Amino acid sequence: MENTTLISIEALMKYFPTSGGSFTALNGIDLKIGRAEFTGVVGPSGSGKTTLLNIIGSLDSPSEGKAVVLGQSISDLNPKQAALLRRKKLGFIFQSYNLLPVYTVFENVEFPLLLLKLNDNVRRKMVMDSLEWLGLTDKITSKPSQLSGGECQRVAIARAMVKKPEIVLADEPTANLDAANSHNILKSMVQLNKEFGTTFLFATHDEKVIGYLKRKISLVDGKITTDEIRNN
Repeated sequence: MENTTLISIEALMKYFPTSGGSFTALNGIDLKIGRAEFTGVVGPSGSGKTTLLNIIGSLDSPSEGKAVVLGQSISDLNPKQAALLRRKKLGFIFQSYNLLPVYTVFENVEFPLLLLKLNDNVRRKMVMDSLEWLGLTDKITSKPSQLSGGECQRVAIARAMVKKPEIVLADEPTANLDAANSHNILKSMVQLNKEFGTTFLFATHDEKVIGYLKRKISLVDGKITTDEIRNN
């Protein structure tokens, strides 16, 4: 693995206002993640995992400290710049799939590319390549309602990977899947990580996901408690 640092976080704090003052969701996080890592932030519900992913994905910003993603300080980005970072460099996979129900599989995967203003032939090839990687070429005209949960999540992964992002952020991506589908999805992600050198960062408490991680970062009450490299 290359040592290039894609994500650099220093003394990161995140507060949320409450009726009695504020809640500290992240408390002094220091973290570096390099190219082609397959890493998970692991912890119970409410530990700060999703908040951390949202900041790295420029969907939120730090209250204090620094979060630098692909050379850009999240705190310094205006909304337009943050949207551009997400559009060009980041892929997102959510537990709820977030597929557009009126769109076909092809159209759902194509959607992120429409914002990049690519020509039709380039766009179509990228979509078909992504669907082929995930074994979905026979589903291109199907709507999400016609797919199984595992197929919907594979479409979500194809959509996240279609622009070959440098970083994919996956928030509990197997939460709605049975064991067999979870393992199939995770094997696909491992293959994409190896083939394209994409950095995968998970937020999870699912033991099935944890079994595939090459690096496991434990988060408890907004603090990193352990950070271990795994030789699985």
